[in-house]
Amino acid sequence: MKNIPQWVTELAEEDLNFIKRFVLSSGSLKEMARIYNVTYPTVRSRLDRVIRQILSADEKKEDAYVNLIKKMVLDEKLEFDAAMVLIREYQTLSRSAGQLIDGKEKEENE
Repeated sequence: MKNIPQWVTELAEEDLNFIKRFVLSSGSLKEMARIYNVTYPTVRSRLDRVIRQILSADEKKEDAYVNLIKKMVLDEKLEFDAAMVLIREYQTLSRSAGQLIDGKEKEENE
């Protein structure tokens, strides 16, 4: 494999196994509950935790992205105004993805 994504390297082996079983069960949380001999909400919570870990790894990547944009401004390869637009848009998209996940969690816990 050429490049392993950062989020993969930050997951524990048990989380990677969970993802593998999830994919092999065609994404069925009901099947995952049967495999692990736990309730559906327990599997859902575990999946949500793994999702948060992946998003967290992506947020770390954001710092690298923002730093690159700032460096380009300092090196005069990018205008300051354009850099601000790129950074704001990137942060907005990142927050939207996080809210999407949080919203699903709230709905399923109610």
